[in-house]
Parts: sequence; structure tokens; C-alpha cells
Amino acid sequence: MSQEETTSPQVDVEEFEPQVDELEALRAERDEMRDKFMRVLADAENSRKRAERDRKEAEMYGGTRLARDLLPVYDNLNRAIQAIPEESRAASSALIEGVELTLRELTNVMTKHGVTPITPAVGDQFDPQLHEAMFEAPLPGTKAGQIIQVMTEGFLLHDRLLRPAQVGVSSNTAG
Repeated sequence: MSQEETTSPQVDVEEFEPQVDELEALRAERDEMRDKFMRVLADAENSRKRAERDRKEAEMYGGTRLARDLLPVYDNLNRAIQAIPEESRAASSALIEGVELTLRELTNVMTKHGVTPITPAVGDQFDPQLHEAMFEAPLPGTKAGQIIQVMTEGFLLHDRLLRPAQVGVSSNTAG
């Protein structure tokens, strides 16, 4: 055996350096592509969630303008019933019954679509989240911040305020 045959072949390291550099470049490109892919995937998921949230919100609150436009009809029907003098009620019973049925049907439709009344009572505490103070007046026997008169009911559309209840509030400093 000659000496050339017994020694291991010599490897030229410089011959593999371009391949190592190319491999590292490919790994870096792969990692960059994976990062971009994950970001696009996350953006797509966020868009899907946002679209679903927007759809649900439109479904729940899309009728807000219509509901607000119906509130004066509700108020007028209530006022019509309240304006009938007691002595005229017997003579106008059919008319009164028709107005009451119309009001009841309107109330049922509004409730079906998530519109619920806010009906404060005299003596309740004023809540600026639900009530609008139309006036303040000192009234004997009341405490400051108590409701002393209710002008109109308020309404919620699901959990959002559609219209605050309009009330008068006591301004007494001592009860």
C-alpha cells in the first residue's frame, strides 16, 4: 500500500463555504417567510373576528334610527289615552280600546326587537346614565337628587341608551 492510499483524502473546506452560506441564506429566508405567514394568518383571524363582531352589532343595533323614530308615536299614544277626561271614557270606550290596543301592539313589537322602557318613579334617585334632568326645584319632603316628576319614559335598545327618561329633580339640600 502506498502512502497515498492509507491517508484519508483531503477535503477542501473552501469548496463547501458557498454552500454553507447559501444554506444559511435559505434558512433566513424560510424564517422570514414563516414570520410573514404567521402575521398574515393572525391578521386574517383578527379580520374574521372584527367582521363577526360588526355583524352582531349591526344585527342588534341596526334598527336604532327606526326605534328612535317610533318613540314619538309611543309618546303620542300614551298622551292620547291620558288626555281623555274620566267623564268621556264611557262614551268613547271603543276608541280608547283601539288606542290602547295599538299602544300595546307597538310596545310588543318594540320589546321583540330589544327596545325596553326606562320607567322611573317619583322618589327614585336621579341617575345621569338613564335620566335627563329637565328642571330642578326645591320640593318639601324630598332629598336632593330625588325624582319629583316624570315627563317622558326613557328607552334602552338592548344595553344601549336609546333615549333618557326626562325627569324633574329635587334641589333640596336637606330632606
